[in-house]
Amino acid sequence: MSNLTFPILNLLADGQFHSGEALAQRFKVTRATIWNAIQHAESLGVEVFSVRGRGYKLPQAIDLLDEKVVLVALGEQRAWFKLQILDEVASTNTYLMQQKGVAHATCVAAHIQTKGKGRRGRAWVSRLGASLTFSLLWRFSCGAAGLSGLSLAVGVALIRAFNSLGVNNVQLKWPNDVLVIDNNGHGKKLAGILIELQGDLEGPSAAVIGVGVNLNLPKNVLQSIDQPAIDLVSASQQKIVQSVLLGTILKHLAEVLSSFESRGFIGLQAEWISYHAYQNQQVKMLLPNGTAQIGVVKNVADDGILLVETALGLQRFSAGEISLRGLNAEAIA
Repeated sequence: MSNLTFPILNLLADGQFHSGEALAQRFKVTRATIWNAIQHAESLGVEVFSVRGRGYKLPQAIDLLDEKVVLVALGEQRAWFKLQILDEVASTNTYLMQQKGVAHATCVAAHIQTKGKGRRGRAWVSRLGASLTFSLLWRFSCGAAGLSGLSLAVGVALIRAFNSLGVNNVQLKWPNDVLVIDNNGHGKKLAGILIELQGDLEGPSAAVIGVGVNLNLPKNVLQSIDQPAIDLVSASQQKIVQSVLLGTILKHLAEVLSSFESRGFIGLQAEWISYHAYQNQQVKMLLPNGTAQIGVVKNVADDGILLVETALGLQRFSAGEISLRGLNAEAIA
């Protein structure tokens, strides 16, 4: 790994050409060292244009995380958090899970995740300056058994954060996705949540809350994702600074997680239901054992369990995934 890769990328973030000679002089290294650092960047999925006589440039200017801007966006909530911004990491969730003695409200964000994780073993696709990926460790006095509905609570925080930035066409999909619904009623994934728990079922516990947001992904990257997806720029038709987005999300997470610890999910239940994209709609529930159930989403219980009216009656689902694929036009009453 070249320790010059990210200092160079920070310069190239302006989207302009920088000659190899100028870069070599700036960092007091040879041009071959600069070339090796650029090669490492490309191995991470960063596209770098190289033009003889002009130097290196990125396809467009990019927005990198800036700790000072994040803290300003956090406002009075900044005292809660310990923020760490990594250049490159396999997975922010895995990184936090492997650390010992991590302080409450530690947030690790990364410019690049090489092995980002989604639910059910999926990979989370991200790109430098085009995705926001971070994980937050939050400690709870209750045991892991008392954290039912936590991913739904995090979804509420994300919706509040997006709304506060003027992005209002966002909804939730049980249990942990943020969608933008198009004019045809089709949902495209904007953000996802992955929660991993530490601690005993009854004693003090901690949750590592991973969040990924598609910020400004190239079209070819969006098309490579294994489900319909959209990014924040397309959804909002405005530029949102990545550091402001992170600070805003963390601010709302602090409020929501404090409420969740004191009242559980029940205090956020009505708000979550108001955001659910598939409330009172016919869906297919894809279950972990490979089977599927068709029914109509009726409610979400105060412990985060999804309630679906099926041919067998009202059923409770604690795991699985909502799908609309293969449904016929007739809803189940």
